Amino acid sequence: MNLTPKQLRILKLIRDWRVRHGYSPTMQELADEIGVSKVTVFEHVEALIKKGALVREANKARSLSIADGIAVPDEARPLRFPLVGRIAAGVPIEKVADSEEIDLGDVLGANSESAGSTFALRVEGDSMRDEGILEGDYVLVERTQVASNGDRVVALLPDGSTTLKSFYKEADHIRLQPANPDFDPIRVKFVQVQGIVKGVVRKY
Repeated sequence: MNLTPKQLRILKLIRDWRVRHGYSPTMQELADEIGVSKVTVFEHVEALIKKGALVREANKARSLSIADGIAVPDEARPLRFPLVGRIAAGVPIEKVADSEEIDLGDVLGANSESAGSTFALRVEGDSMRDEGILEGDYVLVERTQVASNGDRVVALLPDGSTTLKSFYKEADHIRLQPANPDFDPIRVKFVQVQGIVKGVVRKY
């Protein structure tokens, strides 16, 4: 897909914003992030929609999202994943510098095929300790809004906080199960899945 540098940055900002907040930024917020006018941002967004990179729900605010099957360029480099925030139990994701990323090629000294729509989060807290996910680890998360029972997910809760837990859909609620007896399960009627954990990286 032939995108300009500004269009690539807008795509990345929308991805990061949706991961951290569960919704997309406004045109003004995008304009403030990249230092251009709101009109310029609107033109870039319209171009991205025409190119099939973005989709927008009609008559709905903050509805921009990356189209199915589209990987943001920094998600598709061999063993290199964008580091878009820090994840903790019950604490909102914290923004990190746009330039930060985790490169598994450097960590593991290996190469692989394209990783697809995958981003990294740094783990804070030990609620998933008994599944081998420890504080300071990096989890590699495949961007998706659909999860199956038993998947380890990044979930946005109704109060706006984000957590890393195992997902279980029960009769009348969702159970987000920790892997540490010191933590109670989180039971809610609805969560927004931000992605599914596909791997854990630990550097000693």
